[in-house]
Amino acid sequence: MAEDGSLTLADVHREARTRLIAAGIDTPDLDARLLVEWVTGCDRLEMVRNPNRPVENAVVGQLEAVLNRRINGESVHRIIGKRAFYGVELALSADTLEPRPDTEALVELVVPFLRQRIEKHGVADLIDLGTGTGAIALALLDQFKQLRAVGVDISQGALETARHNAHMAGVSERFAALHSDWFSGVTGCYDLIISNPPYIPSIDIASLQREVVLHDPLRALDGGQDGLTAYRIIAGRSRQHLRQGGAVALEIGYGQRGDVTAIFSGENFALTGVRKDIGGHERAILFSPM
Repeated sequence: MAEDGSLTLADVHREARTRLIAAGIDTPDLDARLLVEWVTGCDRLEMVRNPNRPVENAVVGQLEAVLNRRINGESVHRIIGKRAFYGVELALSADTLEPRPDTEALVELVVPFLRQRIEKHGVADLIDLGTGTGAIALALLDQFKQLRAVGVDISQGALETARHNAHMAGVSERFAALHSDWFSGVTGCYDLIISNPPYIPSIDIASLQREVVLHDPLRALDGGQDGLTAYRIIAGRSRQHLRQGGAVALEIGYGQRGDVTAIFSGENFALTGVRKDIGGHERAILFSPM
């Protein structure tokens, strides 16, 4: 990309898109726009209204650097350092999984359940196991002012990120971060236990998208030999931390509904809800004690 001071917003956007297409990036149009907006400080409206605005050489150089990062497998949202999830903007860190749109199916699945609990009791409490950025808990806190949440993670770095995100979302007074290995440090009972646990079989990790393998924390992905290790832990420990009428909601991987349901059935839970993701795959499931 030339740095002779003659480039405009339209020029750098076009060249960025061309480079990403040549590199085989799946979403070159979107990625180019987001990176150009971030580096130049322009929003989409400014790029449309003022495409001939000159771009300084230093900014062109910065764009070159971030394009190289994207081409080398780092996601746009990792580069920018934030991502929106269910209407809540979240900071990312090296200790957190990048929240993805498929996980919004889990939030959508439990909204009716939480609404009923709040209507009945006036308030509800949830615990989010493996909270990471806090995405799931914070999205639900944003939906319900009468909801309180505890975000659990084994990573102190992830908990720091979740606390920051809770503050930025304006829900920090209703969010508590707890350092715990699953239920090891958990006390008390909750209306909802929710989790997007690691569910990729260990043998399949290497075949994931490069941006996932290189930049998402391994322990947030690796579900053990069969991808079901975390589900067994959650199924075995949930009942003692559920209030009467409470439920457990989980994200699952492709084709895992049967295996996860069998695990929970073995602990006397009944499958009471399923929701598909934007791709039409079963992604979120809800269990209630029998």
